[in-house]
Amino acid sequence: METSSSSPSFGAKTMGLLLGLVVLLSVIPLLLHPESEFGGADGQAEEVILSINPTVEPWVAPILEPPGGETESLLFALQAAGGAGFIGYVLGLKRGAASSPQRDEDE
Repeated sequence: METSSSSPSFGAKTMGLLLGLVVLLSVIPLLLHPESEFGGADGQAEEVILSINPTVEPWVAPILEPPGGETESLLFALQAAGGAGFIGYVLGLKRGAASSPQRDEDE
């Protein structure tokens, strides 16, 4: 039985280096611009609501306030990347299971 794989296989050392690179790319912008300000859709929606009805009171307050707007964007991007990685892993797992030879239970 011949097995061949066209996709590269990464070792634990390579995966560790890639993970470390992702962490560095996530942390370096926070260190370079700690007092950055970036308004997202939530802030813009709040401004519009307050311009329509200035007496509106928020129902809840954030538990943890990020130091800058870019931090919020970073966390959102990391969440999206983690979700995409999980979906890719599950799809790859299913594809690998479908393409692997099936063994009969009767043999």
